[in-house]
Amino acid sequence: MSDFNYSFSPSNCAFYANSLKETYYAPANDWPSDAFEVSDDVTNEFTAQPPNGKKLGVVDGLPAWIDIPPPTREEAIVVAVQKKTELLKAAQATIINWQSKLLLGVISDDEKTSLIAWLAYIDELTAVDTTDPNWPVPPAL
Repeated sequence: MSDFNYSFSPSNCAFYANSLKETYYAPANDWPSDAFEVSDDVTNEFTAQPPNGKKLGVVDGLPAWIDIPPPTREEAIVVAVQKKTELLKAAQATIINWQSKLLLGVISDDEKTSLIAWLAYIDELTAVDTTDPNWPVPPAL
């Protein structure tokens, strides 16, 4: 037999501990009017890690795993800008030692070739349009 220690609110898509119900009522009557008790098995299922590509949602008034919607254009641009920044930082960290060796005149021909390839990659990254990214492939290390 399953216990009923939680309630689920479809309008808030959230679980609430029944033991805290009085706390919700006391200050501002914040307990959701549509909350209903659910078994601990249901609570445990839908408060666990969601399956890949899913998130907690509501289907027919009940908790359910639903598909994560694709990002909006604005969200995709933000992600692309972050990725571009991270790739540029990583590329710059890769070439810093070669640049120092070049300045000191102690760089090998192989290192110079790698430095040139990575500088070209940085130029390609810098040119990436984050509204429609086409990511260049980094050179081999």
